[in-house]
Amino acid sequence: MSRPVLLAVSHGTSDAEGARAIAGLVDAVAAARPDVEVRSAFVDVQQPDAADLLPTIDGPVVIVPLLLSRGFHVHHDLHGMAAKKADAVVSAAMGPDPRLAEVLADRLAAASSANGPDAAEADSSDSPVILAVAGSRDPASLTDAEAMASLLSVRLGEKVELAYLAAREPDLPTAIASHPDAVISTYLLARGFFFDLTARQASGRTITPPLLDGITVPQALIDLVVARYDEAAAHLLADIGSA
Repeated sequence: MSRPVLLAVSHGTSDAEGARAIAGLVDAVAAARPDVEVRSAFVDVQQPDAADLLPTIDGPVVIVPLLLSRGFHVHHDLHGMAAKKADAVVSAAMGPDPRLAEVLADRLAAASSANGPDAAEADSSDSPVILAVAGSRDPASLTDAEAMASLLSVRLGEKVELAYLAAREPDLPTAIASHPDAVISTYLLARGFFFDLTARQASGRTITPPLLDGITVPQALIDLVVARYDEAAAHLLADIGSA
């Protein structure tokens, strides 16, 4: 049996730079796994729509959410469409994962270096890092956000406070008011609505680029997507073989 198709599904964005960055990740995954057919689709904004594309793909499919946590799109949209195709399965979301903490830490280090010695001195203060996440009302997303903050804290050896850009508290302005010297780590996959919101709400403060900065695709992200695919593909093929 051939390897399952890897269907990489992201939210979709109207931000051209963000869309290019996510397409770059999908291309990098395809280059890393030439033995696997890699397709891309979206749950909103961009085309092709994942729900329309999935039924047209022959054979087994592993849907890999290019989403940083569990939430409505994973539980409802992706699992809902996979339930309609007997040989389709949804992998775990990208986060939480230590590889994401690695990229976040690299972004923080680069931001500190770019801002010079004054920023480095501020970074060494008692102020925590604020991890700005998109936010969701899904309880699982709260667990995932807290786990990601813990992973980043361990990676940095510093305190990390969560701030939410939607749906939950504390929001980013509240977190900044409580920690005015903090650096904001943007836990977002690429540029788009929530990154623009972060920049507005943190005006004049140090914020990191998203995980995909539009310049290079971190190897850690490529490895993460491939790992999510391999884990789910192994379970899918075992289930098909035992049927």
